[in-house]
Amino acid sequence: MDAGTTGSPSRGRLHVDVRVYGTSAVLTPTGELDYHTAELLREPLERCIAGGRSRLVLDCTRLEFCDSTGLNVLLGARLKAEADGGAVHLAALQPMVARVFEITGAEAVFSVHDTVEAALVE
Repeated sequence: MDAGTTGSPSRGRLHVDVRVYGTSAVLTPTGELDYHTAELLREPLERCIAGGRSRLVLDCTRLEFCDSTGLNVLLGARLKAEADGGAVHLAALQPMVARVFEITGAEAVFSVHDTVEAALVE
């Protein structure tokens, strides 16, 4: 399942790959998650939740940037997932993205893992 690409070279681009493993889904955003691209992540997150995926893992190995809009998408997905008995896990945060979660305190409300594999088994 491919959520697509949007944006322009000056605004950044985001591509989201979704892989399903039973009741889990791994979403891998590639590029920049910001005001212009947030919908490209919101839509597959919501489809996964609606499809009964109880564990959503965001593989951040290729996520280069995340602003407050992107953070709000993830926080919203977390609330929806938890309301349905699920959870959103973050894996392999890159330093620039990890800093956003650290500064805002959002790292305290997510399960953060070093690898996708660790996020899938915990």
